[in-house]
Amino acid sequence: MNVLVTGVPGWLGTRFLEILVHGFEEGQGPALPWDRIRCVVEPGAETREIEELSPRIEIARADITQNALHRVCEGMDVLFHIAGIIHPPIFHVRRVYDINTRGTRHLLHAAADCGVRRFVYVSSNSPAGLNPSAHEPFTEESPYRPYMHYGLSKYYAELEVRAFHDAGRIETVILRPCWFYGPCQPARQTRFFKMIGSGKPIVFGSGQNLRSMSYVDNTCQALILAARSEKAAGNLYWIADRRPYSTLEIYETVADLLGVSLKPRFVPGALSDLCGWTDKRLQSVGLYEMNIHVAGEMNKNIACRVDKARAELGYAPTIELREGMRRSIAWCRSKGLLE
Repeated sequence: MNVLVTGVPGWLGTRFLEILVHGFEEGQGPALPWDRIRCVVEPGAETREIEELSPRIEIARADITQNALHRVCEGMDVLFHIAGIIHPPIFHVRRVYDINTRGTRHLLHAAADCGVRRFVYVSSNSPAGLNPSAHEPFTEESPYRPYMHYGLSKYYAELEVRAFHDAGRIETVILRPCWFYGPCQPARQTRFFKMIGSGKPIVFGSGQNLRSMSYVDNTCQALILAARSEKAAGNLYWIADRRPYSTLEIYETVADLLGVSLKPRFVPGALSDLCGWTDKRLQSVGLYEMNIHVAGEMNKNIACRVDKARAELGYAPTIELREGMRRSIAWCRSKGLLE
């Protein structure tokens, strides 16, 4: 099998590449035999770590926002489209459409023209937005309620992916992972650990709002299953840990693993709502500020069920919050990012 992967070197893309080459940490899980792995890497991106993983990995320099991608798709059987942007530069909020929507469209056209058999697309929880209540987790039947520009960009991309499958041009599978955590994490996740490590992180509201999280190895398992399952073609699946966690449980777990006594600073949930309102106004004029955006979500329920993925794909998320966070912290320490 010839495999094409976008989103390298990125968080999920890099971890997925490691698993394709070396397997899962537990030495178990679904296998994906491959003859060739080709990575689509942005011009100018550092590739040393990719090259060190295996001399058999091919690196194809390309900008997915440009419609000239046939050469990277030629000879490939499965395309894992992981590349995306969540937090754009402050003055470039439209960049999410360039990469998440237009980039996906360009890859779909090239992959279909080149005879790629299956297109596995990594979407997000954001096309579904926020749960109507804590008692209504998302399922595959939940309606679209895109959250901000990022949610819209992923929503439009999902429509493109579905249209290509419905037209018979290429088999597609859409996966919707939630809040990532795990090895290869970016600086923003390490800052989250340091905030909790201070012992006095801010908690908006009661901290009992629910969040689904997606440990990266669980998500990689889903990617492999989505490529192999005949039944998956044309379908969408929510991908997350077995159950959602409350914000307070997440904070308490990380604090315990870091060995600190947690004394959260509880502030009214209305302050998170105010940040959400400010975020919306900023984005309406093309501006984006990551801290305001994140704060605007921190008292919200964003939780899903993974029953369909478990029943149809055989998805079995074996890593849960405590073990996943332990591995995340261990990775940070091994890189000198945490004491």
